[in-house]
Amino acid sequence: MDTSYPREERPPPKRGPPPAAPAPRDHLVWAIFNTLYMNFCCLGFVALAFAVKARDRKVSGDVEAARHFSSKARCYNALATAGSVLLPLLLGALIVTGVIHLSKLAQESVGFFTYQFSGSDDEDQ
Repeated sequence: MDTSYPREERPPPKRGPPPAAPAPRDHLVWAIFNTLYMNFCCLGFVALAFAVKARDRKVSGDVEAARHFSSKARCYNALATAGSVLLPLLLGALIVTGVIHLSKLAQESVGFFTYQFSGSDDEDQ
């Protein structure tokens, strides 16, 4: 603590209104895209409902509720997008591995059956 004299008198810092926080995003376009093109388990429709609620709250001035609904819309949009992208990839991987497994199984069974048939032909002669 400075106790020396004369003290410099500093004017208090100017305080204005706090900087306005940016308005929350409503993710409406992303929700429309998920609803129309990649509606995995109706999550796109749920995301669209929350996105519309977020936009309504933002327009009415309730920023806190708009942030809450925006967060839910983002979550459901991410789930719908991930499900719609990962599910076909998983299905494709399962089909490829199934085809590979069946081809190996078919090659082994062809060898087994040719051995059986050739052995039975030797006994008949």
